Amino acid sequence: MSHMMRAIEISAPGGPEVLREVVRPVPVPGAGQVVIRLAYAGVNRPDALQRAGAYDPPAGASPLPGLEGAGHVVAVGPGVTRWHTGDAVCALFPGGAYAEYAVTDAGQVLPVPVGMSLKAAACLPETFFTVWSNVFMRGCLQAGERFLVHGGSSGIGTTAIQLAHAFGARVFATAGSDDKCAACIRLGAERAINYRAEDFVPVLQAEGGANLILDMVGGDYIPRNLKALADDGRLVQIAFLQGPKIAVNFAPLMMRRLSISGSTLRPQSDAAKAAIAADLEAKVWPLLSAGRLAPVIDSEFPLAQAAAAHTRMESSAHIGKLVLRIGD
Repeated sequence: MSHMMRAIEISAPGGPEVLREVVRPVPVPGAGQVVIRLAYAGVNRPDALQRAGAYDPPAGASPLPGLEGAGHVVAVGPGVTRWHTGDAVCALFPGGAYAEYAVTDAGQVLPVPVGMSLKAAACLPETFFTVWSNVFMRGCLQAGERFLVHGGSSGIGTTAIQLAHAFGARVFATAGSDDKCAACIRLGAERAINYRAEDFVPVLQAEGGANLILDMVGGDYIPRNLKALADDGRLVQIAFLQGPKIAVNFAPLMMRRLSISGSTLRPQSDAAKAAIAADLEAKVWPLLSAGRLAPVIDSEFPLAQAAAAHTRMESSAHIGKLVLRIGD
């Protein structure tokens, strides 16, 4: 393996055009770390936030963008026993996955599900860690409950619909076009609401309210989400496409015993991420290996065209995930 690699850097905060190809040293694994030669990397909204200067990497992480990918292990640091050179894996990264090689904590590495391509496996970590930790670990979604996910055709949305459906929940989703709504239905939503034509609040109220809502919109969706919840319902916030600040009447929280929580994945500790990984491997990886779930892939771009991938993501025209092709 050579000592230098191709990578994409953020040359300055800004639009997609600030992403440019550079040559960087191949990372070296520290204690408990694994270096992976990447075949593919997933493209996610947090990458665009980082590119715009609004989401700094955690201390000690690579400044290069990229939070997930799949490929083969090429080096392991002291104390790593599970992974060996040549293993086919996918992984969550604190940064640096828009590159031929990237390093991460061994606890955030998972085997490629049986029969799955590296391209598909590269689309799993960021979205599956986020959805599993927020919808199931934090949101405690149970079989038979009514679950509403906003942005149902996004990478997060397509993952949340499939997982909630697989675990027996009744799934409702919002999306911005009839095509996107049809995609949500195909993935397991019983009802998809085109938010440009219809208000989700009365739809959910007619069903008795949502027991759990996963929201990445924020803004004026926050008071509307509270109205759409059932008594004892839970709202989990994971992003703010519309902004985080709004006036909200909290009286219904007391009267109807509602709860609001939220999280972001990237700043959490390696131990917390490893716990999510272990839960996923035990409960979700068997479904992926059985072909009962699979990531929805919108389109693929070569690494050098990362800017084009970001432009497509920010157009919101995509359904599912965007991937960068890096190696073989």
